[in-house]
Amino acid sequence: MAASHGAGMMGAAATSDYGSSNTSLDRAGDEQEDGSNFEYGLDDVDEDASGPGDMKPTIVLMGQKRSGKTSIRKVVFQKMSPNETLFVESTARVTSESVTSSFINFETIEFPGQMSPFDAALDPVSTFTRCGALLFVLDAQDDYTEALKRMHEYFVKAYRINSNIKFEVFVHKVDGLGEDIKMDTQRDIFQRVQDDLADAGMEQIHINFHMTSIYDHSIFEAFSKVVQKLIRQLAALERLLDIFNQGSNVEKAFLFDVASKIYVATDTSPVDMATYELCCDMIDVTIDISSIYGSRDEPVAPFDANSSAVIRLSTQQVLFLRQVNRYLALVCIVRAENYEKQGLIDYNFQCFKRAIEKVFEVRKKMLLAGTRCKVDRLRLDDSGSSESRQGLPPPAARS
Repeated sequence: MAASHGAGMMGAAATSDYGSSNTSLDRAGDEQEDGSNFEYGLDDVDEDASGPGDMKPTIVLMGQKRSGKTSIRKVVFQKMSPNETLFVESTARVTSESVTSSFINFETIEFPGQMSPFDAALDPVSTFTRCGALLFVLDAQDDYTEALKRMHEYFVKAYRINSNIKFEVFVHKVDGLGEDIKMDTQRDIFQRVQDDLADAGMEQIHINFHMTSIYDHSIFEAFSKVVQKLIRQLAALERLLDIFNQGSNVEKAFLFDVASKIYVATDTSPVDMATYELCCDMIDVTIDISSIYGSRDEPVAPFDANSSAVIRLSTQQVLFLRQVNRYLALVCIVRAENYEKQGLIDYNFQCFKRAIEKVFEVRKKMLLAGTRCKVDRLRLDDSGSSESRQGLPPPAARS
């Protein structure tokens, strides 16, 4: 297996743990350098929003004590080794963490297993009104009867506060189960949950189930599917990937957030777990090589907007990576004979890159226009209130 890297790769900084100690990455300088400030999430501004924090989508994690909630957060967003999570202490209080990079901008809130998220002192209405996705983590290796009762109670209460929440169940720690037991466990949990919802007359609550483990790529794939539901532009991104694949004879393409290895979009063909794992491993290899051979003098991330990598597989296939901006990368798999037309692929990639920029520019302009309208409306309201206090009719009445 051979690998080659573009010129942009060699100018990368030598840091081996990419964002391992802090999930909040500095973006100010990056935006000035490449102008690629693309964010995703529940970016419709609430009418009563009082500040930027109200615009952030929120992913809430729940589950019984020692079910693996904290380990999931640390492995996915803080690059902690799965083996190190064995020494992570159980969460004793509500933990809120902002997850930000050039393409991820949301907040995670983890509730301890022994604490009710709907305690009035925790202001559940505020929390679940801005909640985009609600994750309940089940320990598949433990008795989950009590956990299912708690989950049903929480989901129903959350739905009554905000019916737009995406409900997700991570059937976790399945690495210790055989394939037959995995399937039986998933069927049993699914059937119990559906029966409980039917008995409560809440069949309208749609729940997605994921089999996960921090010891393989399943946790990254599951989180990818959760995050994708928070992306307003997902359909446009999928369509662009389909067009790129057709024009370049690519078999499968993923649009990755490099820092977290979450794929924010893929083409509409089914996702093969083995292919996804290969693409994740390619990102790790590329970062490691950049860390070894990159410049140690410049405090820059291992990726820049010109980074690229190629890995030729023994299966007569080629994995290639093209950087869209500093933190967003396109990773594709293609037959070796089709990769011979590199000029065509490079041209199509540049078209794809410009199209992505336009997709997010349109959304950004819509948000700015909406913000301006809101400010103008507030100014008009303030003007009317001021004149009313002076005993004058509002402008509409005078005209």
